[in-house]
Amino acid sequence: MVAPLGLPLFRSITNLEGLMVRHSLAVVISLIVSIGCNTTQAQLNLEVAFPNLSFSRPVDFQHSGDGTNRLFVVEQAGLIRVFENAPTVQTTSVFLDIRDRVNSSGNEEGLLGLAFHPDYKNNGYFFVNYTANPPRRTIIARYKVSKTNPDVADKSSEEIFLTFSQPFSNHNGGQITFGPDGFLYIGTGDGGSGGDPQGNGQNRSTMLGKILRIDVDSEQSGKKYAIPSDNPFAGNALGYMEEIYAYGLRNPWRFSFDPETGWLWAGDVGQNLWEEVDVIQKGKNYGWNIMEGFHCYSPSSGCDTSGLVKPIVEYDHNAGISITGGHVYRGQRVPELFGAYIYGDFGSKRIWSLRFDGNGLAVNAEIIPANAGVPLSSFGIDENRELYLCSFDGKVYRFTPTTTRLPGDENFLPKGLMLEQNFPNPVRAHEDALTTFNFFLPTAADISIVLCDIVGREVGIIFKGFLAGGRHSVKYSLAWLPTGSYSYSLSSAGVRINRQLQLLR
Repeated sequence: MVAPLGLPLFRSITNLEGLMVRHSLAVVISLIVSIGCNTTQAQLNLEVAFPNLSFSRPVDFQHSGDGTNRLFVVEQAGLIRVFENAPTVQTTSVFLDIRDRVNSSGNEEGLLGLAFHPDYKNNGYFFVNYTANPPRRTIIARYKVSKTNPDVADKSSEEIFLTFSQPFSNHNGGQITFGPDGFLYIGTGDGGSGGDPQGNGQNRSTMLGKILRIDVDSEQSGKKYAIPSDNPFAGNALGYMEEIYAYGLRNPWRFSFDPETGWLWAGDVGQNLWEEVDVIQKGKNYGWNIMEGFHCYSPSSGCDTSGLVKPIVEYDHNAGISITGGHVYRGQRVPELFGAYIYGDFGSKRIWSLRFDGNGLAVNAEIIPANAGVPLSSFGIDENRELYLCSFDGKVYRFTPTTTRLPGDENFLPKGLMLEQNFPNPVRAHEDALTTFNFFLPTAADISIVLCDIVGREVGIIFKGFLAGGRHSVKYSLAWLPTGSYSYSLSSAGVRINRQLQLLR
C-alpha cells in the first residue's frame, strides 16, 4: 500500500484528528504543499564515512565527550573499537574485549549499548549493556579506562550495577545513555517471544518493557546506584520497580535526547503490523501489549486505551519491518535536516525525517527510499553533533553534504543559488529573537524569502525584492511568533531552497 508522493502509509497523532485518523501522513504532506512553503523533503544520499574501516555487526556508535573527537563502535559479539574521527583513518584499536562474558548466540543478544559518563574526561568511567548466559540475563556494568593508554579500557575494572533476567533471547532493548539530568537511562524489551506472553510491558513490578532511570553517582539501600527522587514510582508501596521512568514498550531499539529541547525520542519495534516513534515522558504508559502503534493489539477482544500515550507516527509493514530509532539532527553538513528527528528501518532500508511541534502535529518525509539505504542497525553522533549510521554490511555511513560552501570560508563563491542555515538556530524567544539569513545569488534577480509554520502555511515574508548578484544578509525578528518549528524558503527564477528553524524559550 503506497500513498501519494511515493511515501509509505503513515499515521500521526495530531490536533487535526479528523483528517489524520483517516489518511496517511503522505496525503497530509501533499495537501500541505498546496498551502504555502514546500515542506516536502528531497531525497538525500549516503556515503561511507570511513572507507578504510569495516566492522562486524556494529550495533552502537558513540563519542567519549572528552574533547578528543575519537569515535567508538560497538560490535555485537563483545568488542568496542576506537578510532580517529577522520575519513582517511586506516585502522581501529580494540578499546574493550569482553567476548568471553557476552552471550551473542541469539540474533538480538550481545553487547548492545555503550554510554560514557558525563565526566568521563576526569573519571574515565563508561557503562555497557550486554546479555550474559547462564542464566540468560541483561547486565549493566561500569568499566574504567586504563591509566596508561586512553585507547584501552581496563577489563578488570568491571563493576556490575544492575542485572535482570531475560526469559527469551529476543527483545533485549540495549540502549543506554546519560540524560541532560546526569542520570543513566536504560531501554529494556518486553522479555521476548511474541506478543509479550508474560505481560511484562504493563507489569510495573518488572524491569522488562520499560525505560529505566538510575543515579550511578550515588548508592542507596545496598545498591551501587540510587533511585532519583522524582522517578515516577520512587518510594511506592505497591511493589512497582522504582527504577521505572516509563513503561508499556515492546522493544525500544535506540533512543536519544535532543540536546536543544531535552525531549527523549525512541523507536519501538512492532509485532506483526506496526512500527512506531515515541517521545518518552516520565511516568507515561506507551501501550504495549494493549496497543501496537495506534491500534488495539487484539481488536477481537477489545482494549481500553484510556491513559495510554499514542505514538508520534507509525508505519506499517509495507514500509518496513523493524524500526531503528535515531537522533534529532543538530549538525551542519546537511542544513535542511536541522531540527528533524532522523530514523530508519532495518529491513526496507528506508530513512525518514520527522518534525514535531510538541503539541501533537507531526510532519514526516522519506529521505532515503526503499532499498536505497543500508541494513541500518544504529545511529550515532560525534562531538560536533554530526550524524552517522551503522550498517550490518560492516560500514559506517553519513549523509553527503548538501552545501557548496564550507563554514568560515568567506571567499568561496558558489556557482548557483544558495541559502545558508539561519544563525542563530535555534532562536531564543526570551531574547530579541533576532536571526540572520545569508544567501548567494549567481546573478541579479527578483527573490522572495518566506516563513511558514510546520504545516506549510505562510506566516511571514522575510524579504521580497530585486537584488544584485552576490552574497546577501537579512536580519529578521521572530519575537512575534509562538515557539515551535518553522520552515523558510528562498525562491528565485523558479528555483526554491528550503530550510528549517526552531524558536525556543
